[in-house]
Amino acid sequence: MAKQIRNIVVTGKSGAGKQPRIDVLCEAYGLTQLSTGNIFREYLGAWKTVREGVDATAFYAGDGFVPDADIEAALAPACAGTDVSPAAAALGLKASRYVDGGVFVPDNITNELLASAFNAAGGKGLVLDGYPRTSDQSRFLLDLVGQAGTPLDLIVLVDNEDEAIVGRTTGRRICPNKACAKVFHVQYKPARDGKFCTACDTEVIQRSDDTEAKIRTRLAEFQNKALPGIRVLEAAGIPMVHVPGNLPVFTDEAVKASVMDALAPVLEG
Repeated sequence: MAKQIRNIVVTGKSGAGKQPRIDVLCEAYGLTQLSTGNIFREYLGAWKTVREGVDATAFYAGDGFVPDADIEAALAPACAGTDVSPAAAALGLKASRYVDGGVFVPDNITNELLASAFNAAGGKGLVLDGYPRTSDQSRFLLDLVGQAGTPLDLIVLVDNEDEAIVGRTTGRRICPNKACAKVFHVQYKPARDGKFCTACDTEVIQRSDDTEAKIRTRLAEFQNKALPGIRVLEAAGIPMVHVPGNLPVFTDEAVKASVMDALAPVLEG
């Protein structure tokens, strides 16, 4: 009998091919993807909705911020009449201080954003994508799932070689329609006529960070920060399975088979 799945972490180098494997997991086990990229966009969007006329610097306190209660109280009037809560606006304000400055968002802010989205989603039935990326984030996640009473069941590591990732990622094209966001590749999965999304007909684009220099920087980040974080989860007793990111034949059926075959020894028992 297959074990019940509560939460899964999917990790791997940027461009390793995580999304197709996440799609398999969500469909096969009825899970929901919780992506840090989407979480950041959601909260930054909440702040953008209410920020007009608000002096964000009034909430800065040295390298940190004034108490959350003070920020939320001050933002409450701006949030009135919108679908944005003061708590969501406050989280977006914090993140924007770093994103707008072009620097990495500190772990404590990222953890706040993740925890808010994780708890809002009920803390179970989730595929965590893009988190954790550091050892501190891994330790925070272990505490978070422990408090929710729905521990992590599995780490899925999508394996791929650096040079294969560089070639694959520089050729990636995405649909900019947020309701679609379908992913293509100029060689392996071309868009219609090389230009248009096959699902919604929007003209596809190349992400600004899909250049070779930026890709190699992300590869180094995974090796130096994310991988040690995964070792923290492993040390806590969470099993890890390796799923190949490169396949001889790249079809939906081949991807699904490779994922299910890798998970079977751990989930069947």
